[in-house]
Amino acid sequence: MIDALREFFLSFGDLGLVIWTLVKIIVIVLPITIGVAFYTLAERKVIGWMHVRQGPQFIGGFMGIGFIQAFADVFKMLFKELVIPSSASPLLFRLAPLLALAPAFAAWAVIPFDDGVVLANVNAGLLVLLALTSMGVYGIIIGGWASNSKYAILGALRSAAQVVSYEIAMGFALVGVLVAAGTMNLTEIVHAQAGNLGIGEWFMWPLFPLFIIYFISGVAETNRAPFDVAEGESEIVAGFHVEYSGSAFAIFFLAEYANMMLVSLLTPILFLGGWLSPFPPSWGFLGEPGWWWLAAKFVFFAFTFLWFRATFPRYRYDQIMRLGWKVFIPITIVWIFVTAVMAYNGWFTLGA
Repeated sequence: MIDALREFFLSFGDLGLVIWTLVKIIVIVLPITIGVAFYTLAERKVIGWMHVRQGPQFIGGFMGIGFIQAFADVFKMLFKELVIPSSASPLLFRLAPLLALAPAFAAWAVIPFDDGVVLANVNAGLLVLLALTSMGVYGIIIGGWASNSKYAILGALRSAAQVVSYEIAMGFALVGVLVAAGTMNLTEIVHAQAGNLGIGEWFMWPLFPLFIIYFISGVAETNRAPFDVAEGESEIVAGFHVEYSGSAFAIFFLAEYANMMLVSLLTPILFLGGWLSPFPPSWGFLGEPGWWWLAAKFVFFAFTFLWFRATFPRYRYDQIMRLGWKVFIPITIVWIFVTAVMAYNGWFTLGA
């Protein structure tokens, strides 16, 4: 059906190509936006259950879950007034949330959801991801500076230092994946993890230190607990978006949760075989690859973000910096050389 739709639109020439691309963008962006709304509801419910309380349950309270609460929160923020401080820089104050949101959504263009189901199957997919995800910090810095508030600028500086620090460890972890797969194309990285052993072919095993470091760095990159010093409520009120309200705050919120979902989807693609089954092909239907395997892995990693927030206390700023610079970066550098030796000796399908 997808091929038939593509042929239909492409029959109209260049205009059809533009329309077909817009359709694919909407098909990706709309579920992300709706997914963020329900992700926030899941966060409140999961943390509530971990705290032995209920969480939202009255608004759309089917079985005490409160499905409509997600949309109620969205409409509440959209209809609130956007208050711009008198001493703020109005243009940059309005521009900062968009600078944070645009890279968070643009990165999804190179994400494969199944074999051949990707908006832009570019060969330099890993490079595109690194470039786009590193752009989001500019929105945070500009938002903190344009607010002209000491709390906002402190949160922005903390966030910038933290994101830059963990980007290095995350980038080195991706270099290990590149060495193992022999390609920067995300679809081909998943194919490089295919074999007759199912879960035994995944990069998670030979690259286990890089797998752990990548995911923890992803948590730090998104400024989530226990690395949420940029929004330390007990220290700097709310961090870089302390002066934001209404739709502008909602955009920052959307960008943060879209990045969390992105990390939760990238981790299984890079290390856990993406849409490949954990069982060998000889197991019949259970060994068949499909988008449902990627969805199941995504749900697990998305859940861990909520689990971390309900479990771990916030780290001190010096602890976060020491972990990134003195622990993660040296380990990733060493393991890149180990991965290169393994690839040279033919341990990987495409890395030999």
